[in-house]
Amino acid sequence: MTRPIVAMDGPAGAGKSTVARMVADRLGYLYIDTGAMYRAVAHRVIQEGIALSDHAKIAALARGLDIHFEVIDGQQHIFADDEDVTQAIRMPEATRLSSPVSAIQGVRKRLVELQRKMGESGGVVMEGRDIGTVVFPDAEVKIFLTASVSERAERRAEQLREMGMEADIEQIASEIRERDLRDSSRRHAPLKQAPGSTLVDTDNMTVEQVVEAIVKICGEKVGG
Repeated sequence: MTRPIVAMDGPAGAGKSTVARMVADRLGYLYIDTGAMYRAVAHRVIQEGIALSDHAKIAALARGLDIHFEVIDGQQHIFADDEDVTQAIRMPEATRLSSPVSAIQGVRKRLVELQRKMGESGGVVMEGRDIGTVVFPDAEVKIFLTASVSERAERRAEQLREMGMEADIEQIASEIRERDLRDSSRRHAPLKQAPGSTLVDTDNMTVEQVVEAIVKICGEKVGG
């Protein structure tokens, strides 16, 4: 490995996707959004009409699903088999279902295998919920990105408005609290700050300030 792995974890709505993408651009690394991979499975579960309680069938679906990323016109797209699901996985139903789907052991096992393969050569910024604790616990740089519930709810609401959808801040905040609880208390790979990781609280920080802080941390950890 000639370039390090930057593992970025944190709760829903902390800004990981935007920040990780920009950090990867600054470093010249590959950006991998693992949350999008779980959303892609959730999207396919919805398409197939599989009951959320049928863990065996969902795990089998995940094992047979080819999830990969492609850069199209300078933008990263995610595919489930041959279907570009970049926009579909951001819809509220897929968002709500992605957390319980991600708690299914068979799904996690399959996606962790894919994620390790994607990052095995280094030079990646990989973000999600368990990158520093499970996927790459020996990553050279580990970041835990967080923000208050109110801040995360406002960010999610703005994202929905940009997609032309209505946004109820109180409902979004409630859903975020429920997801935090579910993600942090699940049996397999619960959300938690990895040992040796650096906490970055993004409240009252611009995206550019957060990116600059993380790039600085990378330089301190691995040099250059």
